[in-house]
Amino acid sequence: MQEIIQLFIEKANAFDVEEALTLFAPDSVIDDASVGDAFLGRDGVRQYLDRFFVGYNTRSELLSLEELDGFRSSVRLDFTGDFGHEIGILDITINADNLIQRVDADLE
Repeated sequence: MQEIIQLFIEKANAFDVEEALTLFAPDSVIDDASVGDAFLGRDGVRQYLDRFFVGYNTRSELLSLEELDGFRSSVRLDFTGDFGHEIGILDITINADNLIQRVDADLE
């Protein structure tokens, strides 16, 4: 699980949206309470990454990762970008194919 999360951070920091999308299941969901919206499927994930990572020049640094079980982890990230600085919490669920199925995101 840690490997897929590290890859996601690496691809997002490189603004490599296409490669980041390969880490997500086709029917994945990003539900981000901090923006008040959910992004559905790979098209939604693309929109999310383009808007909030590429669009705001966001860089992420892993602060902590707690595996909750074989399919879920709680991740704390340090975000910096054109918006300033924030600490975010991502609850990430992977599926049996080792793809990201769901991300529940919020800011501290």
